[in-house]
Amino acid sequence: MKTTEIRELSVKEIAERIENEKALSFKQKMNHAISPLDNPQKIKETRRNIARMETILRQKNKEAK
Repeated sequence: MKTTEIRELSVKEIAERIENEKALSFKQKMNHAISPLDNPQKIKETRRNIARMETILRQKNKEAK
């Protein structure tokens, strides 16, 4: 997900997506521990998406105050 796409979302939508991405990340890590994933870079990509969304969420909360 690109930064511009995330900025267009509301705070509530970003928070929901963060929770979904965290759940996905957990599932990917567990599946990778059991049997190697076809593309382990997906774990890295998911982790970076979470960080991107959390950063933008903090910025939006800061602007709101």
